[in-house]
Amino acid sequence: MIQRRTLVAFAATALLAAAPAFAQFADRTIKFTNGVNEDHPVGVGVKKMQEILAAKTGGKMKINAFWGGSAGNDLQATQALRAGTQEMVCTSSSPLVGIVKELGVFDLPFLFANEKEADAVLDGPAGVYFNKKLEEAGLVNLAYWENGFRNLTNSKRPVAKVEDFEGVKVRVMQNNIFLDTFKTLGTNAVPMAFPEVFTALETKTIDGQENPFVTIETSKFNEVQKYLSVTRHAYTPFLVLYSKKLWDQLSPQEQSVLREAAIEGQKVQRIANRQLNEKSLASLKAKGMVVNDVTPAEQARMFAKVQPVYAKNVPTIGADAVNQVLDALKKARGK
Repeated sequence: MIQRRTLVAFAATALLAAAPAFAQFADRTIKFTNGVNEDHPVGVGVKKMQEILAAKTGGKMKINAFWGGSAGNDLQATQALRAGTQEMVCTSSSPLVGIVKELGVFDLPFLFANEKEADAVLDGPAGVYFNKKLEEAGLVNLAYWENGFRNLTNSKRPVAKVEDFEGVKVRVMQNNIFLDTFKTLGTNAVPMAFPEVFTALETKTIDGQENPFVTIETSKFNEVQKYLSVTRHAYTPFLVLYSKKLWDQLSPQEQSVLREAAIEGQKVQRIANRQLNEKSLASLKAKGMVVNDVTPAEQARMFAKVQPVYAKNVPTIGADAVNQVLDALKKARGK
C-alpha cells in the first residue's frame, strides 16, 4: 500500500513538473498543405514533425496536413502564407521564383553532381542567404527537404550523349529556365501542365518528359515510355515554409520547437526520399524500361552545352545568389 501511494505521489509530482513546461505553448492546430500524396517521403517528414510537436508541447501544437493539392496548389498556399491566412506549406523552389527570383538558381542545369553536394550547400551559409530572401518576402523557411534529381524518359532512344537530345520532343515545366535548357540541348521543348503529360505521351504528341524516379513510377510513365536516361540534369529542394506574419505571433519557445521539428523531419524525409528513389529505379527496370547512365565525361559535355542558359538567366536570378551557391559548391568539392 505504501509503495502504491509512493508511485501515485511520484506520478502527481511528475505531472505538476510537466505542467509549467507545457504552459509556454498555446493550443494550436497548424494547417500544412502540399501537392504530393501522403505516401510520398514528405509524409514521413510530416509524421516526424507531428511526433516531435506532440512530445515537446504536450500535444498542444498539432499539424493538420492536407495532401495532393486538396487545399489548393503550392503557389496559392504560399501567397496565403504571405497574407497570414495559412500557417505552413511544403513546396519545391520552382513555383516560388516569381516571389523570390533568387530561387531560380536551383533550376539551373547540372548544378549539383550528387545529394551530398546539395546538402552541403542548402544546410550551410548559402541556405541562410536564401532564407533571408524568403523572410523579406514574408516567408520563414524552417528546413530544406528534398524533391531530388530529375531524369529524362522518352520513347525514341537512350540519351547517353549530347547529340542524343537532338529532335526529341520533350515536355518541360512551365518554367523559362527549363525551357531554355532543353532547347539549348537540342530538343523540341514543349511547356505543358503536369496532368496532361501521360495522355500526351500515350498519343505520341510528345516523345518524352523529365522527373525524379519516384514521380516517373507513380505516374506510370513506364507504360508509355521505353527509355530512361539517368541525366540528373536538375536538383530541386523542397522548402518547409511558415507565414512570417503568423510566425511573429509565436513565442520564442514555439518558434524553437517548430524549427527543431522541421529539422528532425528533414533527416528522415531525405533518407526516405533517397531510398524510395533507388527502389523506384529498380522497379522501373523490372517493369521493362531500358535504363542507361550518363558518364561523368558526357555530363560535363552537357554542362558545357548549356552555358548559354547560365549567361541568359544569371542576370535575372542575380549574380550574388548564383555566386553564393557556386562558392559553396567549391568548398564542398574541396576546391
